[in-house]
Amino acid sequence: MWIIAGLAVIMGLVLILPFLVHWVEKQLEAFLFVMGCLAVTISGLWSWHLVKEALLDPIKITLAVLVAGLIFKFIRPKIGKWTHAFAGKFGYSTLFFIIVVGLGLSSSIITAIIAALILAEVISVLKLPRATEVRLVVIACFSIGLGAVLTPIGEPLSTIAVSKLKGEPYHADFFFLLQLLGKWVIPLVVLLGIFSLFFGIKHEGKKLALKEDRPEGTKDIFIRTGKVYLFVLALVFLGTGFTPFVDKYLVHIPSVALYWVNIISAILDNATLTAAEISPAMPIETIRDALAGLLIAGGMLIPGNIPNIICASKLSIKSKEWAVFGVPLGMVIMTGFFVVLLLLG
Repeated sequence: MWIIAGLAVIMGLVLILPFLVHWVEKQLEAFLFVMGCLAVTISGLWSWHLVKEALLDPIKITLAVLVAGLIFKFIRPKIGKWTHAFAGKFGYSTLFFIIVVGLGLSSSIITAIIAALILAEVISVLKLPRATEVRLVVIACFSIGLGAVLTPIGEPLSTIAVSKLKGEPYHADFFFLLQLLGKWVIPLVVLLGIFSLFFGIKHEGKKLALKEDRPEGTKDIFIRTGKVYLFVLALVFLGTGFTPFVDKYLVHIPSVALYWVNIISAILDNATLTAAEISPAMPIETIRDALAGLLIAGGMLIPGNIPNIICASKLSIKSKEWAVFGVPLGMVIMTGFFVVLLLLG
């Protein structure tokens, strides 16, 4: 009981402090690392195997972020030219569809972080009405957050999920999440692309367009890469430390209930929730539904996932602007996906 109580306190701190303390929000990776170490200590689960796993698991996504970031820095000056040329030839509706679907599906390879940076760059050169651009950003970030889950290098959520499920009984490998979620995620990304077509019809007026704050330098790329490594390492510790709590309280929750409970990922980073929730002791349906809930709800508000945070920060999108469009869209997707799961799942 003391172990469970201690882990409950840590979970509460992890969920609440980033909203209450500005330093914690700014230094989230270091904070989660400390909390992860405390969780493992309280659970008594320290081992050389865990340390080795924590040091090795972040390497793939970290390298992907670094390489993709350096490539993006090289092609960045050409993105504006390509964007305007495409819009001039095929129209804004087609451009919006390509942005949403292309970045959504490619994010599992180029990473959600780089996809978000490309999105911010493209939006900053479009010079369309602000409301249109905000809606496009929200739709595209939903798509990126969903598509990035298909490989363990796409985003921290997928990295942590595969790390926690790579042993018995699932033996999760590089293609595990693609096989588990691909048939659900890919059609949803395409549907988001079709939905975006309706926002490319009227593009008159150029006032109050979104603008990227500043281009990234090489130093920024390496700093971000280091933060991604520490973030994933911290989540490995956190996920292992929470094992007793998850096995006692979450494993036996019906998958439908966990799906709706995970709507809290709209305000809490979904990778952190994945570390706290997912367990190999769960049935595969529960894992699927829990991840689906985290992924969809994560797009509803700015704090929900990494693409939202990056784009909102670089394009100066306010929380209310995001919520006005993101929350209704997210609820429609959550409800529709739930119905599909009941009918076909």
